[in-house]
Amino acid sequence: MHPFLRNALALVAGIVAGSIGNMGLIYAGSALFPPPDGVDVNSVESINAHIKDYSVVQLLMPFIAHALGTLAGAFVAARLCANRPWAWALIVAIFFLSGGIMAVRMIPAAPLWFDVLDLVVAYLPMAWLGMRFAKRGTGA
Repeated sequence: MHPFLRNALALVAGIVAGSIGNMGLIYAGSALFPPPDGVDVNSVESINAHIKDYSVVQLLMPFIAHALGTLAGAFVAARLCANRPWAWALIVAIFFLSGGIMAVRMIPAAPLWFDVLDLVVAYLPMAWLGMRFAKRGTGA
């Protein structure tokens, strides 16, 4: 397969894998730790109005979903690409980081510690780990 096509497919597969992992963990987290009473999770206004009612565990679940989704996506992209696994893992991380930045802007009432933790730890470091795990599996 041509390297350009292989890299493009690896990128798409990484984003899809990361999205599935992220959303699966979001759904699992909200099933295990439901949002506070009165919160409509499909409404940004409702989340902003009730964010102070969220427990630390309820706030950590989205962080875990973002981190593990990015880790999975970066791993898949780095594992499947034809060359430069670090670049494809980084592109996946930047894709998810842009979503994290949008979420921080849409939910300004979230605690600062959560925003910092999410933006600093959940994306670029997880991409680096995903790339390292992918390289370890290839013997490189």
